[in-house]
Amino acid sequence: MIGNQEAQYYTDRIENARYQGQRLIIEARREDYGGQRFTSARLKSKHAWTYGRLQTKAKLPSGRGLWPAIWMLPQTQSYGNAYWPDNGEIDLMEQVGFDPNRIVSSVHTAAFNHMKNSQPTNGVQVHDACNDFKIYTLDWTSDKLEMFVGDDNNPFFQRVLTWERKGQNWEGWPFDKNFFILLNIAVGGSWQVLC
Repeated sequence: MIGNQEAQYYTDRIENARYQGQRLIIEARREDYGGQRFTSARLKSKHAWTYGRLQTKAKLPSGRGLWPAIWMLPQTQSYGNAYWPDNGEIDLMEQVGFDPNRIVSSVHTAAFNHMKNSQPTNGVQVHDACNDFKIYTLDWTSDKLEMFVGDDNNPFFQRVLTWERKGQNWEGWPFDKNFFILLNIAVGGSWQVLC
């Protein structure tokens, strides 16, 4: 097991990540590879930035044990003694296979993270996220992170999470530097029960 006790091996193979028409496909597969029971892909953006709006249109996989995510990590370590969680993590969208109709957004920092059971997190019901494309939006300013889920008609239909700076130092607000995007499908993990 790796990471959060996940059961996949991330590859750069076309079987796990490819363009099909106008769509990016990330596919988790049940196969022994690299000492793991599954393969998948985790893609990292070439560019990183500070502040702005990120919108991603995605249809999520269905299946117990799957853990798709759209998230962000900092490009550099400039705070504290540890890259994570001291320098932050923005989880725009996570979904776990045992609850496919629930979308979760979270923020992790030195002061607020899942190891301390204190991370800001919220989930909303999205009943067709595995059947239809949804739009996941992050609005990021120097004082606030806001995350939404919606569709083409209303990308801001549901506010999932708002996290405000409110005078916090870097331990609660390390979101003043460049972050890059990650897209992946994990299998299993500490938030799951394997299929």
